Amino acid sequence: MSDPKTQIEETNKANDVVLYMKGTKTMPQCGFSSRVAGVLNYMGVEYTDVNVLSDDGIRQGIKDYSDWPTIPQLYVKGEFVGGCDIITEMTLSGELDTLFEENGVTYDKDAAEKIREANA
Repeated sequence: MSDPKTQIEETNKANDVVLYMKGTKTMPQCGFSSRVAGVLNYMGVEYTDVNVLSDDGIRQGIKDYSDWPTIPQLYVKGEFVGGCDIITEMTLSGELDTLFEENGVTYDKDAAEKIREANA
């Protein structure tokens, strides 16, 4: 088994979109993880979920890797995007759409619009 930093780097390289979260995309274990997974699920984004609760090394390792103290953490094409508040803001402003488009990540634009309409 490799060290957490190597595992994180390999996961991020192998997948276009990765969400490090508490729980899984189908069963989040905290409200913040649930919110970000819910946005990605609703927008139809294909992503890899990494349950930090099942591996203490990854749980601390991802915080060290990004120099960000909280979970969830979203990565797109290996780049750290942010946590729950940042992803929520980016979704509502349309910045997340732009990020996905610039990186060739498929998502449902109508669903993204519905999220913004519901929160206007």
